[in-house]
Amino acid sequence: MLADDSGLEVDALGGAPGVRSARYAADDASSANANDAANNARLLREMKNIRPDQRTARFVCVIAAARDGETLQTFRGQAEGTILNSPRGAGGFGYDPLFYFPAIEKTFAELEPEEKARYSHRGAAFRLFLNWMNELRGD
Repeated sequence: MLADDSGLEVDALGGAPGVRSARYAADDASSANANDAANNARLLREMKNIRPDQRTARFVCVIAAARDGETLQTFRGQAEGTILNSPRGAGGFGYDPLFYFPAIEKTFAELEPEEKARYSHRGAAFRLFLNWMNELRGD
């Protein structure tokens, strides 16, 4: 069995939204996810007075491989970037329009699906998983 979780860590916010990425703008008493627009609006409000050189962030994904209730291995992928002052791009979801990836000078919302698979935190974690699987099989 495979399970994964992803989130956005913003250095200026002490790692927030982190594990609460999907629920960042939700009422604290609520366990329901907030919508993307609300989460992005809260992030922008909290980043309003943060200088450009302090807007560093990363998307993180951890995949866990398990069998019979035992975790066999975990795989962590991340993508380093910065948080913009306003959204850019029409693709993706979540914080993608605010997450600028300097390596290719685009937000994740501006990436084609193939590009996102190549550069994203999920893609990185999944490639680590595939390498592990290939090693187990002796490929």
